[in-house]
Amino acid sequence: MSRFDDLPGYAASIAPLIDAVHLGVHVASRPIGGELVRQSGLQTELMIDLRYVLPIRPLTPEGLTALYRYNPFDRAEIEAQIAQGILVDDGALHATDISLAFIAALYEVHATVTGALWADHADRLPELADLAGRLLAAGADSGGAAFTQASPPYEPEGTPAGVLLFNRLAALRYHRADVHAAVWEEEGFTAAQIIALTPGAVRDRIEAETNRRAAVPYETLTTRERQTLLLGLSALDLP
Repeated sequence: MSRFDDLPGYAASIAPLIDAVHLGVHVASRPIGGELVRQSGLQTELMIDLRYVLPIRPLTPEGLTALYRYNPFDRAEIEAQIAQGILVDDGALHATDISLAFIAALYEVHATVTGALWADHADRLPELADLAGRLLAAGADSGGAAFTQASPPYEPEGTPAGVLLFNRLAALRYHRADVHAAVWEEEGFTAAQIIALTPGAVRDRIEAETNRRAAVPYETLTTRERQTLLLGLSALDLP
């Protein structure tokens, strides 16, 4: 069996690669993005994290809890952002003109950064972005609350392929996060307990079942497409 046809193994292999590409864009964006944050004078963590969510759907209490299951926002932090005019709360959290303007500027930052970082790979970015988008659609029935909140991402007309790929991978991470949480909850763990769990048979069992469930969206890609995605992401330049 090809390593691209062992779907649980493939899901295990591509997950850290997706994380690395996603983190790499954030790291590369810090010089320009940091200046944007300073000029805004706003609390920007939530807007940066959920740049691809807030412009198109409200952030529900269930979605907020799932997205930040390992590092929850407390109510005081949310209230501070409401006071700054970043969010409006009517039982769910909605973007305002202030947050939408910040996110629009952030998309421009990410367009500049991905355009420069991946200039040598511009010809492959549209295909990689398309494959990531197909995986988001394929995961709709097997993801959980975080994935439902995160996908599909906000993609205004004219968004370049590098930004499409960046944000689609950001959303795709939550499919695995949800199935992982479902597995450790079934094993009777809390978020704090799973973080503290040491290597061993129990963790191995949880990871193996996570890989099996996380593989579901990849079933919709051909062997060649899975190869293209993994090798294509592997080839992208990172800071």
